[in-house]
Amino acid sequence: MFPATTLRVVVIDDHALFREGLALLLTRTRPGVVINPFPGCETALEWLERNGAADLALVDLLLPGMPGMQGLALLRERWPQMPVVALSSDDSPATIRAALDRGAMAFIPKSASAAELMDALAVVLFRGVYVPQQAALADGSGPHALPPRTPAHDAPGVAPQALGMTPRQADVLRLILQGKSAKLICRELGLSEGTVKTHTSAVLRVLNVTTRTQAVIAAGRLGLRFDL
Repeated sequence: MFPATTLRVVVIDDHALFREGLALLLTRTRPGVVINPFPGCETALEWLERNGAADLALVDLLLPGMPGMQGLALLRERWPQMPVVALSSDDSPATIRAALDRGAMAFIPKSASAAELMDALAVVLFRGVYVPQQAALADGSGPHALPPRTPAHDAPGVAPQALGMTPRQADVLRLILQGKSAKLICRELGLSEGTVKTHTSAVLRVLNVTTRTQAVIAAGRLGLRFDL
């Protein structure tokens, strides 16, 4: 279930049939959704410059003109509070991790069912992170492997504090999941670089991972939420 507010959604995909199908699915499932469709990143960026951030952006990674990966990174840089979801028919672990590296809050394969899509969007809109099964940490069987996350409508999610994180560590993790650099985290939280590094190291230890991208994937697997 989506939050009970009107939602402005930007959909960037060069296939008109996919854009129209996605718009139909979202508007039928959730009254109050306003879809703003674009065939490429350039026109979407121009619209956002004029109208301000939307509530959600869905970006196909395989686009003519400006590549979707580049567009995704620009969206996160210019409108860091706007959740961005990556869509692609290429659901290889390398592509998923590249999208997460650029700040995507979710990766949804185009082979996903309508139910999986809606579940993923609900997780993102409730300030969670969604990753598909393909994004197993390491090789999917080592100490960093995590079980698949439970669908959003079946579980309320987990607060970072429930894992033993302090409130400030949770703040740092939240900004990491938004794709923000250490410098931006320092600025937003009013902390020194050394303090942010200390909190980041602690967060990685709690999640039993070694990199920021692995932290994003782990957060998605665990269903972490920051509004609990």
